[in-house]
Amino acid sequence: MKKHVAVLLGGFSAERDVSLRSGAACAKALAEQGFRVTPVDVDRNVGQVLAELKPDVAFNALHGPYGEDGVIQGVLEMLRIPYTHSGVLASALAMRKDRARDVLKAAGVPVAEGVSVDRLTAARAHVLPPPYVVKPLAEGSSFGVLIVHQDHVHPPQELTREDWAYGDEVLVERYVAGRELTCAVIGDKAYDVIEIKAADGGWYDYNAKYAAGGSSHELPANLKQNIYHFVQELTLKAHKALGCRGVSRADFRYDDRPGGTGDLVILEVNTQPGMTATSLVPEIAAHAGLTFGELVKWMVEDASCDR
Repeated sequence: MKKHVAVLLGGFSAERDVSLRSGAACAKALAEQGFRVTPVDVDRNVGQVLAELKPDVAFNALHGPYGEDGVIQGVLEMLRIPYTHSGVLASALAMRKDRARDVLKAAGVPVAEGVSVDRLTAARAHVLPPPYVVKPLAEGSSFGVLIVHQDHVHPPQELTREDWAYGDEVLVERYVAGRELTCAVIGDKAYDVIEIKAADGGWYDYNAKYAAGGSSHELPANLKQNIYHFVQELTLKAHKALGCRGVSRADFRYDDRPGGTGDLVILEVNTQPGMTATSLVPEIAAHAGLTFGELVKWMVEDASCDR
């Protein structure tokens, strides 16, 4: 009998569109791998839907709050449905950028200087000397991220908007110039490192991440061998420090400019990286000889419950 996989997609976070694309791609690939697949567009009745559906495995293709912050993982634990990616604690911890930052720093993974503050406090006065970056504490895909450059006299007033949808606390971190790097863990192995360059020469924002031609990827990244291996080492260390399982992706900034600081810092760990046509983990896996179908099949076979 074919294993029945429920692909959880959509949801109701700001990353719904990304999740729909990730989920559709994964559902198609899993069906081609011989699984019986049921896509589930997640709403607040998802527990009832899954209890009635009784899948063998849940493939979690959700992104953002409720999908990768431990909430849906807790529902799946209660229903005793094995699921892909990280468990409740690792998911919740990685999603909270300030808490994850504390754990990573304690584990010896370098982070940029930063502080968590109320968004209105961050709007009244610079809480760090510019340049710095303002990030919502629990969002992905660059939603709500603001870069404050050296020449900005005033802090970002977008933080005062009535329609601000990204929470009342923000993480403010020193801006690290230089190169954007990313590396993935699949199982217990750190794979190759990609350098990402936004097509418009700016930073790696939502459009650069998901629009066709929005960025170019150099794989493997052109780095000195010791730096390349150090990125892989830090990626695996971060994965383990947060208690991740399955697949994760760590993002870094590396300032190797002439006269630069030489800093290599982690930005965040993604416990549920995108699985779209332009996503980085499928590209990294393909470079290692693992097709998209083989990757998602492995993820289903790796699925489990924490408890």
